[in-house]
Amino acid sequence: MSSYEAAGVDIVAGDRAVDLMKIHLAKARRPEVVGDIGGFAGLFDISALKKFNRPLLATSTDGVGTKTEIARQLQKYDTIGEDLVAMVVDDLVVCGAEPLFMTDYIAVGKVFPERIAEIVKGIAIGCQKAGTALVGGETAEHPGLLGQDEFDIAGAATGAVDHENLLGEHLVREGDLIIAMPASGLHANGYSLVRHILKTQNLSLDQHIAEFGRTLGEVLLTPTEIYSLDCLALHRGLAQKLHAYAHITGGGLAANTARVIPEGLVARFDRSTWSLPLEMSYLARLGGVSQPDMEKTWNCGIGMVAIVDPSAADLTLRSLAARGMKAWVCGKIERRTAESGSALVGSYQER
Repeated sequence: MSSYEAAGVDIVAGDRAVDLMKIHLAKARRPEVVGDIGGFAGLFDISALKKFNRPLLATSTDGVGTKTEIARQLQKYDTIGEDLVAMVVDDLVVCGAEPLFMTDYIAVGKVFPERIAEIVKGIAIGCQKAGTALVGGETAEHPGLLGQDEFDIAGAATGAVDHENLLGEHLVREGDLIIAMPASGLHANGYSLVRHILKTQNLSLDQHIAEFGRTLGEVLLTPTEIYSLDCLALHRGLAQKLHAYAHITGGGLAANTARVIPEGLVARFDRSTWSLPLEMSYLARLGGVSQPDMEKTWNCGIGMVAIVDPSAADLTLRSLAARGMKAWVCGKIERRTAESGSALVGSYQER
């Protein structure tokens, strides 16, 4: 006899997962959320947009990539959700938008309710850190397509910004300074290269690395920094002196910053203003990764940059310091010449 259960889909386990995650979802709300989780769609009261003169909606979607495989191997699922939130909402704040609400999608080979609840717990924690609401999601069981322990996650978020406060390349000027906000680690980019190094160098996730004071697995699962509230606070405090943000994800520092630089200008970064993170220098050394390959794959220690008028640089640094973030001036916007492009110059500081 054929049935959904015989085909590998456990509806009872799915219902149990929903029950377990509700306690975490309740913590990731905003006043504008209408109703509870469990409906066919999440509801959000957009009368909150009345405060804007010309509201623009911003949307972003992303996943965590192969960092999920590290979580699977370690059987640790409570932080990967923070990575998802960071990848999605910090793309929104680049244009100055406040992330309002988010939805998630979790695909698994088999539903283990406690495991799903742990993933959603991380997403809810990330939403709290970002000041956004988690209004719904979907868990899909894919027997035969994914192994029982395999999973993938993705998410989408919507935000809003007043047109007059929109950030971007239209504001960037020659002479602007680039402010670096430190990364918490590898974030959620370049893990295919990380896993290649682990395999070719026969490294174990459980091995303790003296340089880190932790196991390699713990280092690699460090959650992605969430910059949303820091960026929004900076936006409010700098008036017209803040010109752009760049979220440093796949592609590296130079390539991501180039996305907000207007024609005729380039971003020049001075490597001597910071040290390469230990985990990146460690992996690059063991894996024989060249500096150019490393810099176009990993964030190299900077997770977000702000491009500001030179007169606002000190205020920017003080404002971020007051929020507990040690930022620094890492570069400058210059006129493009025939030979120049957005690039990193100099040598990293020695640790």
